Amino acid sequence: MWPPSARPHRECIPWQGLLLTASLLTFWNAPTTARLFIVSVPFEAAEGENVHLSVVYLPKNFYSYGWYKGKTVEPKQLIAAYVIDTHVRTPGPAYSGRETISLSGDLHFQNITLEDTGYYTLQVTYRNSQIDQASHHLRVYESVAQPSIQASSTAVTEKGSVVLTCLTNNAGTSFQWIFNNQSLQVTKRMKLSWFNHVLTIGPIRQEDSGEYQCEVSNPVSSNRSDRLKLTVKCE
Repeated sequence: MWPPSARPHRECIPWQGLLLTASLLTFWNAPTTARLFIVSVPFEAAEGENVHLSVVYLPKNFYSYGWYKGKTVEPKQLIAAYVIDTHVRTPGPAYSGRETISLSGDLHFQNITLEDTGYYTLQVTYRNSQIDQASHHLRVYESVAQPSIQASSTAVTEKGSVVLTCLTNNAGTSFQWIFNNQSLQVTKRMKLSWFNHVLTIGPIRQEDSGEYQCEVSNPVSSNRSDRLKLTVKCE
């Protein structure tokens, strides 16, 4: 803090000096090594696909690495380990027979299942005995089955109302309604439930007559119901 009676004195510093100072700060603050980073290929995994967890950065001076099921490194969670010098791959207690590890550190899955959803951790041991690790959450989706529509009535008198419900056994899906092969344009006379799986129309009009379908989807698949024909009779 400056004394009350004193004012800070600023000296002129050549711009070359400022550049040198900035360069030194950048040098001393730069990280010595890049951090491990893991990505899933494909990004969204579908049940039954072949998927691999790819290591974006893996230094050359590592001695061994191991893949673990979970966010922590525990011996009982070891899937497989690999030692560079001996080229020995050792399966662990969490090995299912569908996983392989490559020289580049990637973990490959064959015929992935819903039970494979979860965290995976890569631990790398360097030749200087330092250890680094990174985790990645893998989400596996099932292919959605064809949904069906349940209607309170398929023949409604004008000015009445009808309730259409989209039924599916798949969890974590989104819903969309189709009217005469086009996305339904929701009007003020229509009401959708919180997750869009229930459509209520009322008071109903002649223009609401037609074929309705619902479509369910998740990040890897989608499926539409059969057409349900709704008839609106004159009052």
